[in-house]
Amino acid sequence: MSTASNGNSTTMTKNKSVVSGQKIVLKKGFDIKLVGAPNDTTIKTVDINRVAIRPIDFLGMSPIPKVVVAVGDEVKAGDPLFFDKKRPDINYVSPVSGEIVDIVRGAKRAITEVVVLADKQQSYRSFDVPKLSNRDSVKSFMATSGLWNYINQRPFDTVADLDVVPRDVFISTFDSAPLAIDYSVIIEGKEDAFQKGIDVLKSLTDGNVYLGLDGRAGSKIASGYSTATNVIKNHFKGKHPAGNVGIQIHHTAPINSGDHIWTLDVQSVITIGKMFLEGKYDSSRIVAVVGGMLKDPKYVYVHQGASVGDILADNIDVNANNRIIAGNVLTGKQTTVERFMGYKDNQITVIEEGNKYEMFGWLLPLKPRPSISWTFPNFLFPNKKFKGETNTHGEKRAFVVTGQYESVLPMDIYPQHLMKAIMAGDFELMEGLGINELTEEDIAICEFVCTSKMPLQSILRDGLEMMKSQG
Repeated sequence: MSTASNGNSTTMTKNKSVVSGQKIVLKKGFDIKLVGAPNDTTIKTVDINRVAIRPIDFLGMSPIPKVVVAVGDEVKAGDPLFFDKKRPDINYVSPVSGEIVDIVRGAKRAITEVVVLADKQQSYRSFDVPKLSNRDSVKSFMATSGLWNYINQRPFDTVADLDVVPRDVFISTFDSAPLAIDYSVIIEGKEDAFQKGIDVLKSLTDGNVYLGLDGRAGSKIASGYSTATNVIKNHFKGKHPAGNVGIQIHHTAPINSGDHIWTLDVQSVITIGKMFLEGKYDSSRIVAVVGGMLKDPKYVYVHQGASVGDILADNIDVNANNRIIAGNVLTGKQTTVERFMGYKDNQITVIEEGNKYEMFGWLLPLKPRPSISWTFPNFLFPNKKFKGETNTHGEKRAFVVTGQYESVLPMDIYPQHLMKAIMAGDFELMEGLGINELTEEDIAICEFVCTSKMPLQSILRDGLEMMKSQG
C-alpha cells in the first residue's frame, strides 16, 4: 500500500519511530479530473456585504448555543457572538466588523446563522497576546479569542477539548480533492504567520507537529512549507485522497486507543499565527471558485463565512441548471446564493445538476464520465477532464461486497465491513475495524465509487456519534 524512503532524522512517537523526511508512496486512490479550474492563480477581490457564522459547522456543539449579541448590535472582528453552553469557556467570534442584521433560527429554535453586515472599513478588537511558555494561558487566550475553534480533534473530528494535551498535531499542506485550491497560493506572503502558528501549536503538545508535503509528480512545494521549523516533514505521493490529513496520520503515526490527535488546515494555522503576531483576529482567506458551470473560475479574497451570492455575483447563469456546492464535489454541502460559506471552506464548486434521465445508461454507457469502471475506456485517456454533474447513474441498491472501497482507500482498513458494523451498532467491532482513524473526507472517495449508492459519509458520522456517546 505504501513505501517510504530513508529520511534524515528520527523522532519517537507513542509505539512508533518516525523518520523526518519520509517519502510515502500511496498505491491506492483515484483522481477525479474535472473542467473548471482557474486559468491562473491571481487572487481577485469581490465585494462581500454579509457574512455569517453557523453553529452547525462546529461538530459537537449543542444546537442552541448562548447568543451574546442582538440584532442591531455593532461588533468588531473578534467580538464574541455566541458560546456553547456545554463548554462556555470557548467563544465563537465575529469574522468581520459590522452590524448584526439577523439571527436565524430553525427547527426547535436552533440557531442556524448569525449574520453580520460587514463594514467597508474593517475594525478589530484588540487582544493582549500571552507568551508561549505558559501553556494554560495560551489555551485560555485561544478559547476566548475565537482561535480554539480552528482545531479539530480525532477521534470524532470535533472541536478540540480544552483539557486534552494532544499526542501529536497534523497539518496537510496540499489538497488532492477535485479542483482543490493550490496551497502554495495560500501561504505566499504569509510565511511568518504560518511559522508562528506552528510554534503556537507546538507549545500545546508534548508530541510532534507533522507537516504533510506534496510529493506528487510535478508539484512545487512553497518555501513557506519547505523551510518551516519546529515540525516533522513528510512527503506524500499518490492519487486522491493523498492530501487528506487522515491518510497522512495513518501512514505516519496511526491513532491508537486512548490517543488524541489535533488537525488543522493551512489557513487556520495562518489565522492563529496572525493573532499571535499582530494581536487581532483576521479571518480573511483565499477561496477557489471553480466548476464547469462558471463563467470565470478564479481565486478570490474573502472573509470567513462570506455570502455565497456575493462570491458568485455575475459569475453564473442564474437560469442554468446549477448545483452550487460549498466545498468540493466529494465532501462539500449543497448550498444556494442566499446562504453562506462554511467556517473552514476553501472552495465553492458549481457543476451541472444531473437530473436528466439517461435511457439504458447502465447498458449502453455512451457518455464519458469519471469512473473507476473499465466499462468506460477512461484508462486510454488518462489526462481527460470531464464536466462534472450530480447524476448518480442509478438508485440505492443492495449493499454487496465488491472490493471497490479497498481499491481506492490507501489505509489498512476494511471500510465495507466497518460500514456494516456501524449499521448493526456493534461498538467493539467498529473500534476494531478502525473507525477512530476516519472522518467523512477519508471515506468520501469510497462513496463516489460505491456501486450500491450508499451514503457512506452519513453512515460514518452516525458511527462516530455512537462511539462518542459511549465515551
